[in-house]
Amino acid sequence: RETQVIATPFVQVPLNVMEDRLIGSADLEESVKTGKSVFSPGLLAKAHRGVLYVDDINLLDEETANILLNVVNDGFVNVEREGISLRYPCRPLLIATFNPDEGELRDHLLDRIAVSLSADAVRLDVTERVEAVDRVVNYSATGITQGTAEATKALEDAIKNEDDLKTAIIFAREYLKELKVAPSQLQYLCEEAIRAGCQGHRAEIFASEVARASAAIEGRQVTAEDLRLAVKLAIAPRGTFINTPMDEDEMMPPPPPPPPPPSNEEQDQDKDEEEEQEEPDEDEEDEEDEEDEPDEAPDVPEVPQEFMFDVDATPVDPDLIDFTSRERAGKGGGRGLIFSQDRGRYIKPMLPKGKVVRLAVDATLRASAPYQKARRERAKGTKKEGRGVFLEQSDVRIKKMARKAGSLIIFVVDASGSMALNRMNAAKGAAMSLLTEAYQSRDQISLIPFQGDAADVLLPPTKSIAMAKRRLESMPCGGGSPLAHAIQTATMTGLNAQKTGDVGKVVVVCISDGRANVPMCVSQGEEFDPDADEDSKDGKPSRKFLKEEVLACAKQLGRLPGFNLLCIDTENKFISTGIAKDIANAAGGKYHQIAKADGSAIASVTQNALNELKSS
Repeated sequence: RETQVIATPFVQVPLNVMEDRLIGSADLEESVKTGKSVFSPGLLAKAHRGVLYVDDINLLDEETANILLNVVNDGFVNVEREGISLRYPCRPLLIATFNPDEGELRDHLLDRIAVSLSADAVRLDVTERVEAVDRVVNYSATGITQGTAEATKALEDAIKNEDDLKTAIIFAREYLKELKVAPSQLQYLCEEAIRAGCQGHRAEIFASEVARASAAIEGRQVTAEDLRLAVKLAIAPRGTFINTPMDEDEMMPPPPPPPPPPSNEEQDQDKDEEEEQEEPDEDEEDEEDEEDEPDEAPDVPEVPQEFMFDVDATPVDPDLIDFTSRERAGKGGGRGLIFSQDRGRYIKPMLPKGKVVRLAVDATLRASAPYQKARRERAKGTKKEGRGVFLEQSDVRIKKMARKAGSLIIFVVDASGSMALNRMNAAKGAAMSLLTEAYQSRDQISLIPFQGDAADVLLPPTKSIAMAKRRLESMPCGGGSPLAHAIQTATMTGLNAQKTGDVGKVVVVCISDGRANVPMCVSQGEEFDPDADEDSKDGKPSRKFLKEEVLACAKQLGRLPGFNLLCIDTENKFISTGIAKDIANAAGGKYHQIAKADGSAIASVTQNALNELKSS
């Protein structure tokens, strides 16, 4: 059997890659010629046993990321599309980059990538930065001769080091086959994974492979330094909660008090006892040496003397923080996507449901390609004989479009009672704080105060800071508490915003104690019917009737797709009735008790809740 040595393939996946280009699809030209579906491999087939590079992997759309997730996990690509059913291997070396400031990488995808490290783990000083810039500026891709003599020598040294590294990798691959991690070393890695709070077993599995690779490249057995490196690269990034370690002075235990000085008589007695003990010890050591001479010393594998994580998942090693990709206390969520057929980025073809808005020409031609030969034969002698391509209704495919969508945060604020002014000022501060970040997150803000007999939209959904300042200058306060009408108004405002196509998720932040005293009918301009409430007194609704009405509106809001409720109770927990918590539970939302809420506290709670909703 003849074999051919080829260069290792290097395949880059662009951010706008489509599914058919990534996994492969029908070859249009060959399918038309042969009259049957002919498969054309995609980027993943070309990357087999090579390098698959993805720049800004956190910005890939969800479907493309799921395909890469299956490839990394299974090592095979399953194709079921356009009459093609096949499976081909794909085991590349995946190298990816991402910037956490532009959006976090999903945990289940990061968990399947063995090594994760930060490019800023080692800070460059001024001299090193100048040297790096100088090498880039004076680099020339035309040949070995560079802009300066120093750049030419640096390139020659780099090429020589690269050749040496290639040779070392070839030998390391052979040495790796016989290299194993000792049980005590594996136990150390497992204990570090437990201390770091890693879920699953990928952390210690990848860590053992990293330790073996580090030792193989040096041509030796696994040592303690290899284990420490494995913890930094494979275990630390998967820790569920990582805090900044305390200062060294705080970490060191206080020294014990000095013992009292012994008396002269005690010192003389201690010396006599030590001399008597030293004589038999020397004889015992000579006998032990004679017994140990025939046997060689056992080869004990090296294990670090101390753990790099404390029992509460806090890094003890100060260098470990540089290898953690992010803080685990809070997660930033990615932006949502809105799928439609009219505008956005073309991500995949799909079968039409109703009227065809945007025809997917490429997918339509691929679907009809295997049948062109048979249709051409049937068209002979008819008026359709001269057609170039024969299409039928079953071949039609439309485009599935996707575009990024922001969220709408609706503040529903109780403007009744003595604490109304404080709540309104806190909501105003939170709204202005969140609006300053709207240009990054595409979020919109709306504010609905409720007081008197009805709730009014004081600030319609907007991203404009100037408009918010102008609308929030005058804030009405005092009167009744029409909470049910406020929740219904927020629901209608969110539905209208979703219909525009620019809003994905709607978060309703209700700042109230949950007490309502104005029924829905009064808010809509009607009179209250005492017969509708069995517990009505003096023609006024009872607390039970008002609570059930509010809970019914909250349940209706919670059933809507993309809607979420966040209740912030500003009453003291000792006098709180607990109705606000019941409202949050009825809508399947979240509840927070903030007795002295200010704008920054409400904005922080809202932002954390929004990030959790986006990442879910």
